[in-house]
Amino acid sequence: MIATALTTVVLAVLAIGAALAAWQSRRWLAGRPATVGVVTGLRALPGRYLVDVHHVVGRTPFNARFHALVAGGFLAALVLLVAMGVAIGGSRILWLLLALVLAIMLAGALMVRHRRRVLRPRELSQGRFARLPLSLLGFSGCLLLVALDQSLGGVMPEALALVLIAVAGAAMADLVWGVWKGPLKHAVHGALHLAFHPRPARFHDGKGRDTGLKPLTFAPAEDARTAEPGSLGVERPVDFAWNRLLGFDACVQCGRCETACPAYAAGLPLNPKKLVQDLVAAMDSQASDAAYAGNPHPGRGVGKAHGGAALPLIGHDAMIHPDTLWSCTTCRACVQECPMMIEHVDAVVDLRRFQTLELGAIPGKAAVMLEELRATDNPGGRALARRWDWAADLSLPRLPAGGSCDTLLWVGDGAFDLRVQRSLRALVLLLRRAGMDFAVLGEEELDCGDVARRLGDEATFQSLATRNIATLNARRFTRIVTADPHALHTLRNEYPAFGGSWTVVHHTALLLELITTGALTVTKPVGRSVTFHDPCYLGRYNGEIEAPRALLDAIGVERREMLRSGLRSSCCGGGGGAPLTDVSGERRIPDVRMEHVRETGAAMVAVACPNCALMLEGVVGPRPEVAEIAELVLAATETAR
Repeated sequence: MIATALTTVVLAVLAIGAALAAWQSRRWLAGRPATVGVVTGLRALPGRYLVDVHHVVGRTPFNARFHALVAGGFLAALVLLVAMGVAIGGSRILWLLLALVLAIMLAGALMVRHRRRVLRPRELSQGRFARLPLSLLGFSGCLLLVALDQSLGGVMPEALALVLIAVAGAAMADLVWGVWKGPLKHAVHGALHLAFHPRPARFHDGKGRDTGLKPLTFAPAEDARTAEPGSLGVERPVDFAWNRLLGFDACVQCGRCETACPAYAAGLPLNPKKLVQDLVAAMDSQASDAAYAGNPHPGRGVGKAHGGAALPLIGHDAMIHPDTLWSCTTCRACVQECPMMIEHVDAVVDLRRFQTLELGAIPGKAAVMLEELRATDNPGGRALARRWDWAADLSLPRLPAGGSCDTLLWVGDGAFDLRVQRSLRALVLLLRRAGMDFAVLGEEELDCGDVARRLGDEATFQSLATRNIATLNARRFTRIVTADPHALHTLRNEYPAFGGSWTVVHHTALLLELITTGALTVTKPVGRSVTFHDPCYLGRYNGEIEAPRALLDAIGVERREMLRSGLRSSCCGGGGGAPLTDVSGERRIPDVRMEHVRETGAAMVAVACPNCALMLEGVVGPRPEVAEIAELVLAATETAR
């Protein structure tokens, strides 16, 4: 009787859950088509969940433990309950086994309660999420009493057992409701998102890293009149591909992205968790953010945003304010921290593409910069020949079409800036000191298009990319080296989609190689305390965190790590065109990052990106010295050759 009642309750609640999930799928399928490998994705799901997801969850060991206890106990309990009622029938051994897995789940539920009631991390959303500990405790605790009683032969009054089963059923119903619109959404939505992910190559069963933006396809001029309106980027929720809508629904509002976001830390009007929840709420017919129970976008209240599945997402009274959209630095800190592998930056760029290409709604100085870039092929509107003024006395070899060299030096548009010119001169002197066979493109090097693409101007990016690729493919070289991580990422990860594929290395990796092989010799170890600031586009976008550190160690610094370093480094604020959009916050992002530097007590912060150098050197007041890593290597090898 007890086993039958339990099984009936469990199967009924699971059936309701399946119906809710089917209803929910209508929201996703309203989006644009997307090509996914259904069978491949489902086969890869267990590995992606157990390896990739739990790698992220495991960064907080306490959370990892209660996830394993709760999820493992809950799933095992469901399997045993269904098996006992449908196929096997109850026995004392099975009841005892059920009691064991429920005790495991209860231990995890108590940990969840401790986190939400005692620790109370600020980033956790409340609202319906606040009921989660009670539901977990109700299900596991009540059924544990029933299972222990049945394992002892059933001494409990049957009426009391049925009451406990009813309470457990109500708790399970609340958990299943949470699968649809609550804290357990990752149980179904998240699993489907992992299986049908828009970037399957980012998982361990793929390449393990996939960070390049996907190209827009532009209609030929003769087809422009028949092109679908609003096809360039995303205007409305239904303009997202269906599996991206599914990805937004996988968000469980854990707040990890919120705590990692540099814009949020500086008080700019962007909370990536709220952004994703805005996208989720926008799929409702009468959309509003009134039900959101987490931290808002800084400086903006909750309850004023409205929209719908077929209404524009961006606007002063829409679901997402323009300032929120343009506050993002595209640093991918949110993506790096998300346990459900949601692609926040892809969504931001898709929304920017529509604003830029369809509406021309580009804020601040970004519009002027893009106009100059289109006219002169560099963001400052300067003659390309001026890029080389700093090297007038260096007689840099130019690589002509049909020519060849071992290493092609890509200097980037930082070469127009006096500060960056110092580090480029240091790099050139090091290459010569090491006897490298290198050359530059000269005036044929155009802007790589990184800033244009992050600001949503895909057309300008593709124009620059195709011309740069034609220039590079007309020459022969072993590798490209650059001191600009943004150019590194663009050339290495985004140009291949347009026919450009070469070996591209960062100058820190090359300089480390030169020291390791003896081409450069350290004669004057630096001997100062130095902390290294990881550029976002070198670390998170390209996974290179070891070479700069090994290089600093090789030149004899006393290296100190910031709390936020490596793949979890905090942004300098210079990416994604953010310095051009003029969105103000409570503080400047580089000021926040300089605080991290000061906390180490280091006398100097080493940088390996022109944007980082400019942003951190722009911090006013007493601060550690900012040094580009090539300058340190030059000083350390000064009398080597």
